[in-house]
Amino acid sequence: MDTTRVSSTAFDGTPQAPAAARRFVRQVLGEWQLSHLAEDAVLLTSELVTNAVVHAGTGLELTCRLDPNAIPTKLEIEVDDHHPTRIVPAPGSPPPGGMATTGRGLVLAGMLADAWGVTYTGTAKRVWFRMELDKACGHESASRIPAPAPAAIATSTESLHVAVVVSDHEGRIVTWNCEAEALLGWPAAQVVGRPLAELVAWRRHGPCALSLSDTLGLGRWRGESRMRRLDGGLLPVYISHLRTDGRAQDRRSIWMVVSNDHRYVLAAPPASFKREPGGRIKDLLDREMPLDELLDTIAQIVQLSSGGDAAYVLVRAEGGSRFGVVAGSGATAGLVGVVAAGVFSTEQKAPAMVEDLLAADVELAQRLQARSLACAPLIVAGEVTGYLVVTAAEPARFDQALTASLQHIADQVAATVQRERLAEQDRAHRGRLSFLAEAGELLAGVHDEELIAALTAQLVVPKIATWAAVYLTDLAGMTRLAHVWHSEEHHNADLRKALPVIPRSTLGEVTWPVGPESVLSFPLMTQGRSHGALVIGRIEPTLPLELADLLADLCRLVALNLHTAMLYSRQATTSRVLQRSLLPMRVAPMPGLESAVVYEPAEEGADVGGDFYDLFAVGDHWCFALGDVCGSGPEAAAVTGLARHAVRLLAKEHYTVADILDRLNRTLLDEGEDGRFLSLLCGQLTPLPQGGALCTLASAGHPVPLLLRANGEVVPVATSQLLLGVDGGARFYTESFELLPEELLLCVTDGVTERRDGDRLLDDDDGLTAILSGCSGLSAHAVAERIRQAVESFASEPSHDDVALLVLRATTALRAGQVVNR
Repeated sequence: MDTTRVSSTAFDGTPQAPAAARRFVRQVLGEWQLSHLAEDAVLLTSELVTNAVVHAGTGLELTCRLDPNAIPTKLEIEVDDHHPTRIVPAPGSPPPGGMATTGRGLVLAGMLADAWGVTYTGTAKRVWFRMELDKACGHESASRIPAPAPAAIATSTESLHVAVVVSDHEGRIVTWNCEAEALLGWPAAQVVGRPLAELVAWRRHGPCALSLSDTLGLGRWRGESRMRRLDGGLLPVYISHLRTDGRAQDRRSIWMVVSNDHRYVLAAPPASFKREPGGRIKDLLDREMPLDELLDTIAQIVQLSSGGDAAYVLVRAEGGSRFGVVAGSGATAGLVGVVAAGVFSTEQKAPAMVEDLLAADVELAQRLQARSLACAPLIVAGEVTGYLVVTAAEPARFDQALTASLQHIADQVAATVQRERLAEQDRAHRGRLSFLAEAGELLAGVHDEELIAALTAQLVVPKIATWAAVYLTDLAGMTRLAHVWHSEEHHNADLRKALPVIPRSTLGEVTWPVGPESVLSFPLMTQGRSHGALVIGRIEPTLPLELADLLADLCRLVALNLHTAMLYSRQATTSRVLQRSLLPMRVAPMPGLESAVVYEPAEEGADVGGDFYDLFAVGDHWCFALGDVCGSGPEAAAVTGLARHAVRLLAKEHYTVADILDRLNRTLLDEGEDGRFLSLLCGQLTPLPQGGALCTLASAGHPVPLLLRANGEVVPVATSQLLLGVDGGARFYTESFELLPEELLLCVTDGVTERRDGDRLLDDDDGLTAILSGCSGLSAHAVAERIRQAVESFASEPSHDDVALLVLRATTALRAGQVVNR
């Protein structure tokens, strides 16, 4: 006689089919007294039905078949769809049509089932798996199905009393029925109003380790305890607990209590995870696989087996009491990075259940897009290292049995997860340091905000994100899109069009209409100021904790560089404006004379150094000055400005050259700047009727100017006197000579004469005189350029001193009626 048991049902190919299939298989296996197989069977059924919904999209038939006469006893579950042309993809291969799936369904079948396969017919496709009871049951006999419970109850029902006890939100008894009086002996008048805790000898037992107050806060709970009788004895009892909904002050805890001998009246079927599900989870942990795949598989097992909408694996952040997501499964809402302590705490070492997350943690409810939450801690060496979390969109979805199931799984996986995570953390830490070092080296010394934005986007694509965009905020608080970068460059233009150029709200609240990716925004903050945000798009719905920490560190580094670039830009702008004020706007044209100037500060990026020059008209003559301040940098530039403006002001007040030097000498001494000496060559040029000019000059510690005569002879034309800023009693004198047509006067600073190549100087053995002597017949500009090239090529190393030179060349006399441009 065929004793095979068969139970079938049908579903529409809708997203609700997997949940209905899970309920059906759990019910059938409960009726067949195979609840110890339910977890593996439900997990595999849910995966196969999900695959059928995704790949076939037709109606489904689900059949459970049990053959008790087979050796060993076999349970087969098959899923039929009506789209036979859709071939089930092999593990790891892409599905037909490029449809993205996890590809883990058949891997799970290979891990959890004893056999599986696919059968094709002309009108249907059948995917099935088989489980052998002797392998799955372990301690139970597999040669037969467990016999049903006997109809007769050994314990007498004459002593059965079902007590009903109701307590308020403070745990005080408000209802005590007559059955409670018969069971425990207390009349209602003596117990109503008393704390329930006074009548319960509570024991923190089992994997949940809940206190009495924790239990009263649960929606549902069943378990053993002891209650005090009127005669002082303790009665072992079995309790079924239910808490009502409503406002906190109106909630009631309802207890149905029987003696432990009659627990069968209230006891629920065995919890789905209480038994080791055929050693399947242990087998999973024994397999060598990458940590992310292990965590994803654990999250999927938890989500599918619990019937929740989503499941997460959280781990404890380094050096803190916060937790971050490392894996997710189901309809994940994109829980990102670190969550603050609250529902998840290092002190909470028991599983917990939140019936309405909106009432407990609104921010977390919004991030998870969930109302119900159940979680169990991962505990290693007495420390909470993480959590397994299940969520659902509707409130009051879970019960206490699920929290016990979660804790059962958490206890099995905690040590393995912690071990693998520590190893992964070590690898990730090295990679993180390497990445940040590379980023720091790339961004170091970059003072352009646009370039920093471009480099930042290219740092995270494609290593971390599919695309990235950088928004910058200026000093006025205006935020704009600075740069975008996509892993496929031809999408850059489309990405820029899709993103808001100027966000109308804060970047954390912008809706990003950019396609299927999960879009995450990270602020660029430093010293309490926002410099913008880094926005990334990822295919993956969740961002692992390590990546969230890495991006946070990168954003701090980028923000710091943006802050530095902002300060540099502001300082550079200020410096340029000030430096321009230290240089003459233009060189005054002189009839009968042509001039040329070379000015090269030694400091990179500077417009002004310690050297300065000036050439300007005063009445019917012209004045020139060439000076060199001791030192360099901003301090020297400040003295430069003082000296140049003082010379101009004194000359326009018609002071003589000697008087200009005297007054400038006293001014420098009055400033009190120790060591701020100044060499200065100052002169006046008065045009001569026959052409050329009368030159009156004085040199205060400055290199002596050289005169190139028309015949090629070079002679010095001044005597070097004391430096300015040394002696307040010093007196200066002038010397005069005629600068005739075709003659040329060369004035230089010591950056020319002391240009060094090893131990040799450019002016050793009258080197500058020799260079100038070869410049006969050249214009002033040509002579200036030849001297500049000689200085530059004198040594292979760049000059470390400011270079300034002024060339004045006499020409023919000003013709009658010619206009002088001033």
